Amino acid sequence: MLVDDQEMVRAGFRMLLEVESDISIVAEASDGAEAVATVPAARPDVILMDVQMPRMNGLEATKAILEEQPNQETGPKVVILTTFEQDDYIFEALHLGASGFLLKNAPAEDLVDAIRVVAAGDALLDPAVTRRVIGTFTASSVGQRRVGEPPEQMASLTDREHEVLLLLARGMTNGEIAAELILGEATIKTYVSNILSKLQLRDRIQAVVFAYEHHLVER
Repeated sequence: MLVDDQEMVRAGFRMLLEVESDISIVAEASDGAEAVATVPAARPDVILMDVQMPRMNGLEATKAILEEQPNQETGPKVVILTTFEQDDYIFEALHLGASGFLLKNAPAEDLVDAIRVVAAGDALLDPAVTRRVIGTFTASSVGQRRVGEPPEQMASLTDREHEVLLLLARGMTNGEIAAELILGEATIKTYVSNILSKLQLRDRIQAVVFAYEHHLVER
């Protein structure tokens, strides 16, 4: 589903995506309110969501859409379309449950890859941008705790789960983590599930934010 208030932008995305045999455009919306109203009938797997739109912006729409989806596994995955100048939007979107973000000026092949990655259940995080965004906007929240002090929840993780969490925070997919640790992808998926359960986190995006909030990885 394409959500952008500029018709030419939506048309451009449609042209890029419709040539892919495994991707179909099931709906479009010109603002957040229209997107919220359209999702139940369209049932998109992935939503490309612009941020700055009239009536209801992309963040408000993302929050409304994901709140209506109790099952994070089967509900739509939201990818925020952004620019480097919108760091604050990216961070808020991740907290709301978006599956990641994509720069509007990214190459066409990146857009196609992004949709496939998110549809498969992975997070879409550019490591360099992620470090800057989350590092900047969690600085104030970690100021109240001693740097280097591990959060209590970390004690429940095994050494391997801790290792997987750090790789998650670098924006790596399950496949990339599996290759890094020379393990099966199914095994990594189990580790990720255990991490989310033990840390009481909703999804892998929240795991990334958790890692940065607690200085488990360097900015």
